[in-house]
Amino acid sequence: MDNGIWSTWYDLPEDMRVEHHKWLHGTYLPGLLQHPGIAWAAHYQHVGGGEAMEALGERLPRGPGEEMGTGTQFVVLVGAVSPHVFFRSGSPFYESEQNDETRYKLSEREGVRACVFVEEERVTGPEYGQCDPGGTPGPAIQTGSFRVATTEDEIDLGGWYAQYRLPHMARMPGAMRTRKLSCIAGWATHSVLYEFTSIEARMKNFEEPHESLALQKGEWTSRVVEYTIHAPGSPTVGQRLWPPVE
Repeated sequence: MDNGIWSTWYDLPEDMRVEHHKWLHGTYLPGLLQHPGIAWAAHYQHVGGGEAMEALGERLPRGPGEEMGTGTQFVVLVGAVSPHVFFRSGSPFYESEQNDETRYKLSEREGVRACVFVEEERVTGPEYGQCDPGGTPGPAIQTGSFRVATTEDEIDLGGWYAQYRLPHMARMPGAMRTRKLSCIAGWATHSVLYEFTSIEARMKNFEEPHESLALQKGEWTSRVVEYTIHAPGSPTVGQRLWPPVE
């Protein structure tokens, strides 16, 4: 089981990307997999959504970026058997446990924002058979990170996921798995991780039929959008860079 996820969003100057990602994919991420309790690691580049996503992004309330980090270009996800793995003595989550090279390379990143999440629920989609047996997320993802302001909104949000969004994801063509997450460290209090077989499958089956509902008054999804306060750039629509997509 992999019910702990450590997510790190960041930006990186374009002229640093080749060397940084060579180190990230060749040294850092494989090294994380050697730590007890860490099940998988994955690296994604934000590729943007469609027209509905762009319009949705203009409507979403945003949190104070200067307090949480404004990175949007890339996200590293690390899965563990429990979120407590990241807080144990010797964990790579702590800067004090990183060697000089790691601290130097990580310092190249800009706008870093990190959260540790625990999985509260998951559903499998029609393409679950294509999931990596170790838990590594799919070739394409969408992940949002956000919070709400009132208990009433928390209750409405929980109902929306349980009654509407997760049941739809369980039936959606191209969907592999969806994980609803709660935050135990970081600015966000909620997150969701959708996994798809490809960016094209997400666009065809998720973008217009479902994300566009957020733009239609009277829809439950539209109401949720009005009270969820998102991190900068959220949701992230990512194409997996590592492990390589075969």
